[in-house]
Amino acid sequence: MTTAKENKMGTWPENKLLLSMSVPIMISMLVQALYNVVDTYFVSLYAQTDGNAALGLAFPVQNLMIAVAVGSGVGVNALLSRSLGEKNFEKANKIAMQGVVLAFACYLLFLVVGLVGTAPIIHAQSTQQAVVDYAIQYLRICCVLSFGVFMQVIMERLLQATGRTVLSMVTQGAGAITNIILDPIMIFGLLGCPELGVAGAAYATVIGQMVAGLVGLLCNLLWNKDIILRLKNLIPDVRLLGQILFIGVPSIIMSSIGSVMTFSMNKILEPFVNGIGVAVFGVYFKLQSFVFMPVFGLNNGMVPIIAYNLGAKKRSRIIKTIKLSAIYASSIMAVGLLLFQALPQVLLGFFQADEATLQVGVPAFRIISLCFVFAGVSIVISSVCQAVGKSIYSMLVSIGRQLVVLVPAAFLLSLTGNVDRIWWAFPIAEVLSLFLCLLFLRQVLRKLDF
Repeated sequence: MTTAKENKMGTWPENKLLLSMSVPIMISMLVQALYNVVDTYFVSLYAQTDGNAALGLAFPVQNLMIAVAVGSGVGVNALLSRSLGEKNFEKANKIAMQGVVLAFACYLLFLVVGLVGTAPIIHAQSTQQAVVDYAIQYLRICCVLSFGVFMQVIMERLLQATGRTVLSMVTQGAGAITNIILDPIMIFGLLGCPELGVAGAAYATVIGQMVAGLVGLLCNLLWNKDIILRLKNLIPDVRLLGQILFIGVPSIIMSSIGSVMTFSMNKILEPFVNGIGVAVFGVYFKLQSFVFMPVFGLNNGMVPIIAYNLGAKKRSRIIKTIKLSAIYASSIMAVGLLLFQALPQVLLGFFQADEATLQVGVPAFRIISLCFVFAGVSIVISSVCQAVGKSIYSMLVSIGRQLVVLVPAAFLLSLTGNVDRIWWAFPIAEVLSLFLCLLFLRQVLRKLDF
């Protein structure tokens, strides 16, 4: 039977707790970022600029898939942590299994997308046949076999919500390492495997996700003592699913807006320099994950701390955790800013960038990265809003930044005919979103009246 002993999220010093919760997730997310980049690296060796552009066209749907998985996980994470803070262990057990129910429902949705939607989505973004063929091939495999990613994410969130972030790191690391090993083998046909090309990168990705999902399930069954995964709790509970979605849907919408943004940016950039703008944008998104993923990892460690102490009504711990998270996020993003400003040629060189790609990519990297520090603070504040059940604030910030400001600004700047000017839409949007985030944070803190 589950013990009522106080969880470390209510007792440990805030800085020690935040680091112990976040650092393992940050490491695992860096590994995740590494295998995303490795994917692109090997595809660029196989198909050069066409391969990079193809992965860029597939990215909006891949991002949507991750948005749905992670957004659902945010709802499970916050609700589960709050229930543990309230010492309601039976409810926590039910929430955990309802997360599995939700993961399966999400997979069915993307199975349909993979079977009937990939070609129209890719054709809507590009007319270059070689790029389109690669993109459809890659995306269809990722969607039809996506059940691994949904199981992986929900298992990681159960581990994170109960403070077992080292096991979460092991889960994600297992998938990432599997992907990295399989990429060259399946793309180039090594060790007796047939040469699968761009499709090989997709198969390596989904196999890695399946491995991670299985490892995560075993970690929860064997070592997560705060929750018990019972088959009887797999029966859909409309009330609990509604509570999970109430928190998670704004996060899903918020992240999904990123898919709309990348789809729109691909459309805006496609006419420039024979599609090189799309390839540069795709490479940028893979590389910037090395900067943003540690901040997302920091937030994944922060959310259950805030949610737990919200349930336990410990205001001072919530405030200190927010301040520490903002400081760490700003520091990480400042390092990223320096790298993108100083070494854009080196970063692009990893992906077989020719002279034309460098001419577009170097100014792009330097301009877009100006928004990094602002983005770090905004990400922390958005996650705070989600942790306290005000996900609507995060959604409004994301809509404002990416759809109301960024895409229209990029379109207007594209009318100048100069691709370099399009990139300025990113810092413009990020500065405006930071002001909105600060206003919402003020509202959230005022309501913590205990």
